Amino acid sequence: MIAKLLTLFSLASPFCLAQTTAPFDSLHWEMAGKVSPETYQSKAGILLTDGFLYLKDNTFVDGVIEFDMTLSKNRYFPGVGFRLQDKENYEHIYLRPHQLGNPDAIQYTPVFNAQSAWQLYYGDGYSTALTYPLNEWVHIKLAVRGTQAEVYVGNPAKPALVIQRLKRGVKAGRISLENEASAPTRFANFQYTKTDNPTLQGPFKPEGSPRPGTIMHWQISNTFDEKKLENAVSLPSGLVSQMTWQTLAAEPTGVVNVSSISKLSETSNTVFAKLIIQSDQDQVKRFQFGFSDRAKVYCNDRLLYAGHDEFMSRDYRFLGTIGYFDAIYLNLKKGKNELWLAISENFGGWGLQGIIADQSGLTLTP
Repeated sequence: MIAKLLTLFSLASPFCLAQTTAPFDSLHWEMAGKVSPETYQSKAGILLTDGFLYLKDNTFVDGVIEFDMTLSKNRYFPGVGFRLQDKENYEHIYLRPHQLGNPDAIQYTPVFNAQSAWQLYYGDGYSTALTYPLNEWVHIKLAVRGTQAEVYVGNPAKPALVIQRLKRGVKAGRISLENEASAPTRFANFQYTKTDNPTLQGPFKPEGSPRPGTIMHWQISNTFDEKKLENAVSLPSGLVSQMTWQTLAAEPTGVVNVSSISKLSETSNTVFAKLIIQSDQDQVKRFQFGFSDRAKVYCNDRLLYAGHDEFMSRDYRFLGTIGYFDAIYLNLKKGKNELWLAISENFGGWGLQGIIADQSGLTLTP
């Protein structure tokens, strides 16, 4: 009889049986930074500053991650990572407590090659306004299923952020907790559940279609130092001869995330994005584009544009987010034309997007 009851309980409650508690110790976690046990407001946990915790279990794909945390109104970005392939490639959700009530109070971004991309991914499905108490325990719950996820902050009944589409694909990995600042963040009661079908509320929207004329494929070069283009009004032949290329597809928005294939460093902070345009006649076409952080645009070896879209480059609240803010007119000759964009990056998202709305008489190839 007891065996039958246990079997029935197992079939009815797989979620409960799969729940795993991970105490904050070296058996369960790899720790880096300042980690110390602390009891705060009668709840035992840890105080984490200037560091990371990496769960040693590397098999989390889908399921639920839950923990309690405290935050203070400092300018810092504590959060949680999941599906870590390594310490430079993972899905990332973090809070901006200094932006409580603002549209970027919470953020989802993929991390490729150690490069966060919040300047490429913002707004609906990526960030939203949020409020919660400071210097008190707040319960965080993350539900992940396939390419979708939801984040609950304090309120267990309604997700604070609905993530329409995770960007890194579905692959097992580790979980991390992080706080790279000296401002205090505490964690307690960490647990996770691995299940193929966690409950998600949504609503989830279908991925949109590209705008007419969106350039969906680019050739992306190897990285190089932006300084090699200083005062260059045409493409330096010595630099061009060193380029190697690979095709990178754009997302439906038109955004190309350069960091998905390129590693950023201080002396390797620029790539070329190239497009071949075959024109059936001499004509002028409008090219609308966006970039992060800096761009130089060359058509048929002649510099047409140079611009900056960096963090705080417009005003103190401009985040440097990508958008179709700029347009130039391409003087195309009959036959083959080459459009080159040099895209340089500091931090926050390395990318570009482009549209030639009127493609009559044109054939575009990356």
